[in-house]
Amino acid sequence: MIALVIARNTFREATRDRVLVGLVVAGIALMCSTLVLSPLALGEGHRLVIDLGLTSISMLALLGIVVVGTGLVSKEIERRTIYNLLSRPLPRPVYLIGKWFGLAGALWTVAAALGVALFLLAALRGLGRFGPALAEAVYLAGLEIAVMAAIAVMFSALSTPILSALYTIGLFCVGQWAHDLRQFADRLQAPLNWLPAFVANVAPNLSLFNMRSLAADGLTTSAAHLGLATAYAALYCACVLALAAAAFESRDFK
Repeated sequence: MIALVIARNTFREATRDRVLVGLVVAGIALMCSTLVLSPLALGEGHRLVIDLGLTSISMLALLGIVVVGTGLVSKEIERRTIYNLLSRPLPRPVYLIGKWFGLAGALWTVAAALGVALFLLAALRGLGRFGPALAEAVYLAGLEIAVMAAIAVMFSALSTPILSALYTIGLFCVGQWAHDLRQFADRLQAPLNWLPAFVANVAPNLSLFNMRSLAADGLTTSAAHLGLATAYAALYCACVLALAAAAFESRDFK
């Protein structure tokens, strides 16, 4: 119950931030720009609309995580408002979980709004049949957002906003190429392969949440893929938040 109260307050604070409103406006403007760029796509205008629209959702959500999420906890530490919260019978892990829920909920709202805008744009171009594929792609993007939000909250609880932003962006980049990094590690001989293999296994496998190519063709993914992606995101978020809670529990604010 306490975590829900913190999540609600975090959600309200995040949605009132002009940054998220700006992300929605920027996303819609970027999607509408495909109307101008489509004639240059050599007959692949529908792929440009879908691919660029889904990419903008992921990239703008990452920008929101970096700008808003990486300072969620550290800003309260700097303002000393966290002392009032933690002076009450409020477990620190519950506090972090509430922050993550609120941030993820706000960014899911942004992703949903941009997903609806993308569907309307696709429908105007006669691509209404792409609706199920777009819904699945936006859902998977939401899972990616939840994972990156958990990472941002963890770093925000342990470091400064600037370093948290750098760490979050770094893990996002590594996560995008985790599969390639794992293949690169397989080609190396021991003991040179342990480091890239370790990084690939620890970083989030964000390629699991990418179905832009399928959605651009109007194809849906399998139920097994959706279930596996959901379970992976839930497990990864749980591990990251547990690690963050363990480190945050031992942190001294004096």
